Amino acid sequence: MIIGIPKELKANEDRVGLTPNNVKELITAGHEVMVEEKAGLGSGFTDQEYVEAGARIVTSAKETWEAEMVIKVKEPVKEEYQYFYEGLILFTYLHLAPELELTQALLDKGVIGVAYETVADKGTLPLLTPMSEVAGRMAVQIGARLLEKNQGGPGILFGGVPGVRRANVTVIGGGVVGFNTAKLAYGLGANVTILDINPQRLAEIENILGNGVQTLMSNEANIHKAVVDSDVVVGSVLLAGRRAPVLVKEETIQQMRSGSVLIDIAVDQGGNFETTRPTTHKDPIFLKHDVIHYAVANIPGAVPRTSTIALTNATLQYAKEIANAGIEGAAKQNDAILSGINTYFGNLTSIAVAESQDRAFVDIQTVF
Repeated sequence: MIIGIPKELKANEDRVGLTPNNVKELITAGHEVMVEEKAGLGSGFTDQEYVEAGARIVTSAKETWEAEMVIKVKEPVKEEYQYFYEGLILFTYLHLAPELELTQALLDKGVIGVAYETVADKGTLPLLTPMSEVAGRMAVQIGARLLEKNQGGPGILFGGVPGVRRANVTVIGGGVVGFNTAKLAYGLGANVTILDINPQRLAEIENILGNGVQTLMSNEANIHKAVVDSDVVVGSVLLAGRRAPVLVKEETIQQMRSGSVLIDIAVDQGGNFETTRPTTHKDPIFLKHDVIHYAVANIPGAVPRTSTIALTNATLQYAKEIANAGIEGAAKQNDAILSGINTYFGNLTSIAVAESQDRAFVDIQTVF
């Protein structure tokens, strides 16, 4: 199979779809890989390293997109829609639930869209997990920095000092993102509260982190009370393929202390805060009701070297399966790949996306 790796066009996105080591594995397996020039530079991988791995460097995005399968990191931006063609396999994060225009473009052009975030394996989301780990840990760094006075915050030290109150941090959602946020925030000395709808998950978190972390059932009353009393709130609730639930209402945000910080990691899927709107690494924050909002849609892109290696460690095995057997063969052999197919020759095959966008759903099993 011919595989293309384009340079990412999303603002301040320096990750890349494959590392040189990944390319070498695919070429050893008998495939051809084209890499757009300078695609890996942001992650610290030179064109020469790709050449030494056996890739062919191409000078135009158009040529890269002519491959049978394109492997990216982020969903295509509008300038890339022109490269779509019928039967193209696009393997990337798609986050289609709030992206009506992208969904329509994929359907109109007959693209086979395989979304990292809906690849499901025995109840886990293995291609979402590595970036969730990065985003959860980065949320703590971001929150600590934004509390500083010179960043517009109230001038609170995250872990405090003896005799002075520590920062109050609330984490909504006890999944991979939330757990990593809570773990690091607690390690830095903050007062941490984590909320989730699953009491068993809360028990697991308490067993791991100890009684120093406050666990609460996630409901409207508990969320309101915890958020109003917080210096930093991290929203981390995602539903695979669906629009993220709005869990913090604007009236609650209005009651937060001036200079408090909201970090919405679920912004890719619409966000957990009613006041959320997407931001970028170049312009990451905005103020609403005197509360600092951070809603960058590609948080792990700030640490592209770490993020690229972590992500491609997970994606490579699925990419190899698709390249070796074709999309239909791979999906029939592996239910995880089957669950990742969101669009297929003009059919919307993700029920979560279909319900989020009020579109017709087609069972992928009926169109193979």
